[in-house]
Amino acid sequence: MASDSQQIVNKAWNFAHVLRDDGLSYMAYTEQITFMLFLKMADEYTRPPYNRKPIVPPELGWPSLLKKEGEALESHYRHILEELSKKPGMLGEIFKKSRMEIQNPATLKRLITDLIGTEQWTGMEADVKGDIYEGLLARSAAESPKGAGQYFTPRELIKAIVDVVRPAPEDTVCDPACGTGGFLLAAHRYVLDHHKKLDPDQKRHLKHGFVLGNELVAATARLCIMNLFLHGVDADPCPIRSGVDSLASDPGDRCSLILTNPPFGKKSSISIVNEEGDLEKEEHAYERPDFWVSTKNKQLNFVQHVKTLLKINGRCAIVVPDNVLFEGGAGETVRRNLLQQYDVHTLLRLPTGIFYAQGVKANVLFFDARPARKEPWTESLWVYDLRTNMHFTLKERPLARADLDEFVECYGPKDRRKRKETWSETTPEGRWRRYAYAELIKRDKVSLDINWIPDKSISDNSDLPEPAVLAREIAEDLQTALAQFSAIADELEG
Repeated sequence: MASDSQQIVNKAWNFAHVLRDDGLSYMAYTEQITFMLFLKMADEYTRPPYNRKPIVPPELGWPSLLKKEGEALESHYRHILEELSKKPGMLGEIFKKSRMEIQNPATLKRLITDLIGTEQWTGMEADVKGDIYEGLLARSAAESPKGAGQYFTPRELIKAIVDVVRPAPEDTVCDPACGTGGFLLAAHRYVLDHHKKLDPDQKRHLKHGFVLGNELVAATARLCIMNLFLHGVDADPCPIRSGVDSLASDPGDRCSLILTNPPFGKKSSISIVNEEGDLEKEEHAYERPDFWVSTKNKQLNFVQHVKTLLKINGRCAIVVPDNVLFEGGAGETVRRNLLQQYDVHTLLRLPTGIFYAQGVKANVLFFDARPARKEPWTESLWVYDLRTNMHFTLKERPLARADLDEFVECYGPKDRRKRKETWSETTPEGRWRRYAYAELIKRDKVSLDINWIPDKSISDNSDLPEPAVLAREIAEDLQTALAQFSAIADELEG
């Protein structure tokens, strides 16, 4: 992140601590920043050099806030949120069910004049999503992992995934668990950066039909919709479905590209109101005719869901935990069918320590949809191991885009037919290795949990990682084991 952007993030975070003292959570603060950023940027877009038509009525716009003080300001801000929530399309979705959380008028005035009002947000070289806004979300996630962390995918990982799948202007990109929209925005940005001469139809599609998404948490969907809107995506109806369970049914949409990191956690559940009137979770197995198997495993359900959403020859990149690769029963059924009916061509084994959720061992699975035939579509699975002997932490050693350069090169985005292994009998530590379909189908339970690189922490005590890193890895392994034992206990009790 550029130093100027970092300074703004730090400045914004100092306000968060002030509001925290007033009882406002970090994510509630970020949501209030969302409303104000939108109003300020919407106003900036009406001025040179943009000169766009106003999307917010003048009486509800940013300048109207600058003219008021005290209780009059508080009352007017509440009025703005209420009136904009009634507007149609994406504007109404951004302010849907919005609430005035800042109770102190003096604090509200400071936030308007000292933070939001002092910056020319649209004129910054780095977009709000990429640097400043994502910086706020990252800080929120770090301070409260159960808030932002559950939907915050490392942006450097997103960039690498988008670089290898190469979104095109004619694509329809879908994320059925879109969070704050990281994948959708990265795909949108990739097209703008790599296709400088778009014809009118392509420009229209990029604005009105390029992205689709679902997000169960309404407040999170709001963050996503605002960012899409400010990045030029303006569709009616809104392309992001808010508060809808993606897995509940086949939406009927078919996409050419799916990029997604579904929520961590194995069990699918729905919220119900019990006899006492309290909200509680109830485990749920989805009975869908388009699914290969009925299971309560949320991750396996998402894999089945995204395969349904793909058009013929559509491609998918989905982040999945290790259990999707090795679990028996329903897991084996899903993997066997996926290898048979789809071209499952690439697996990226991710390192630990890159997600806010602790104890997560995850992977990115790449596959393409193909027309029906008797012969299996998967010929070879190419595996890149970025996990073994790789040590990352969120603060001291965060994942950088450069850490994924070799994977991107090995993937061969321009022509996958030219792939070459970096592993061989003479180079056993090569991280890129090919496995033929015949090898995969013979593995126990058709497991795709594959590793071959010698673990130096086991074979060479002199090459152990730093104590803090080692302790973190041990803690993550224990948490993973406890989660697996808990899942087994739940199944036995059920």
